[in-house]
Amino acid sequence: MNSSNRKGVSFSSLYHLFRQALSGENQDFTSGSIRRAVFLLSIPMILEMCMESVFAVVDIFFVGRIGTEAVATVGLTESVLTLVYSVAIGLSMAATAVVARRVGEKNNDEAAHSAAQAINVALALTVVISLTGFFLAPHILGWMGASDRTVETGSSYTRIMFGGSIVIMLLYLINGIFRGAGNASMAMWSLWIANGCNIILCPTLIHFFGIKGAAWATTIGRGIGVCFQLWHLFRGKGIIRILRKHFRPDWAIIRSLVGIAWTGTTQFLIGSASWIVMARIIAQFGDSSIAGYQVSIRLLLFFLLPAWGMSNAAATLVGQNLGAGLPDRAERSVWTTARYNAIFMVFVSLLFLVGASAMVGFINRDAEVEKIAVQSVRIMSLGYIFYGVGMVLTNAFNGAGDTKTPTYINLFCFWAFQIPLAYILAVALKWGPMGVFLAVPISETSITISSYIIFRKGRWKQVKV
Repeated sequence: MNSSNRKGVSFSSLYHLFRQALSGENQDFTSGSIRRAVFLLSIPMILEMCMESVFAVVDIFFVGRIGTEAVATVGLTESVLTLVYSVAIGLSMAATAVVARRVGEKNNDEAAHSAAQAINVALALTVVISLTGFFLAPHILGWMGASDRTVETGSSYTRIMFGGSIVIMLLYLINGIFRGAGNASMAMWSLWIANGCNIILCPTLIHFFGIKGAAWATTIGRGIGVCFQLWHLFRGKGIIRILRKHFRPDWAIIRSLVGIAWTGTTQFLIGSASWIVMARIIAQFGDSSIAGYQVSIRLLLFFLLPAWGMSNAAATLVGQNLGAGLPDRAERSVWTTARYNAIFMVFVSLLFLVGASAMVGFINRDAEVEKIAVQSVRIMSLGYIFYGVGMVLTNAFNGAGDTKTPTYINLFCFWAFQIPLAYILAVALKWGPMGVFLAVPISETSITISSYIIFRKGRWKQVKV
């Protein structure tokens, strides 16, 4: 009877915590149980990234029905769009670090002011990015090694995606603001609304407009998500409420944000650009290899993104606890998050090793594409446990405002190690696409080991933002 009561209390407590995590209630993450704090932040962050994962798979599922050229178009465009994502994530990272630090200091008005300055920077950057991508769309596909037919059929898709990059920038940035404030559930609902709309629109618009319909569905869906975010920033009742006065340029805050963001952007640009080079190496083996590689990446992201969501909890906890003057609690939060993420990734690795063929077959009908995708999934998933721990450590550095350390690590491990290794294995040794796949878990493992060694030294605790 007592045992039954304890189980009832346990399940009741978990249910209460789950509801609390999704409610958007203001929480103080600088005191109390660290495990509870990780749970409250991780649940909405994981669900947020789960929707992003579903979107990636659903998108490639519907586009795959159009043909191999369409899949190649989406894959090559997304490879270049990662440059835009890198800028958005870098600025989002800066906003999370600064907002979290101000919230930890209990200075909510200054947190809102910092958030508004981040939006100012994002709008200025997006004008340049959108115009450049819109006019250079056919050349972008050509530079990425697309066939003439792919360039002909896919240029409109690329043009729409780049032209609508403002919604990419704002969606990532404002979610970073919400996460810095500890309101992870609002970030989750924003992405669920954006990608939910895309999933509904995608098959309909593809039916009427072909590959262009996929681009319009994504852009419209994200635009709706951004409108939801802005409404809550201006009209909501959370910690962050932006007023018109907060948009008045404050060059001290802008310099602080840009100082964090440019190295954060460089950090992701290094990684993103390396993926572009990897895709370019794959491209020389034909459209089927490109398509198979992109299918595998979507599947891998399906489980990597939830893990990334959990690791985002480390950024918020580090930023707020450093702001509250609690560096030791910040460090304990990181190790707790890393442990949970590693456990999750072990199960994911086993799932991919056993079920790769079934998962690839579900979203692809081309035998040659399936063969490449299954090989890619099985090889790259071997390093998942290292990915899980590494992304937590990276987000911990970023949450502290120390974006330089992960940037240096990425520069060495991706450009001085991963790319040369991929080229040697794939081209020089003539292993083909498998050489590229093998280079990924090897280099990601080196990133995790390097991050662990540097994190233990503790210099990130002294960073001022």
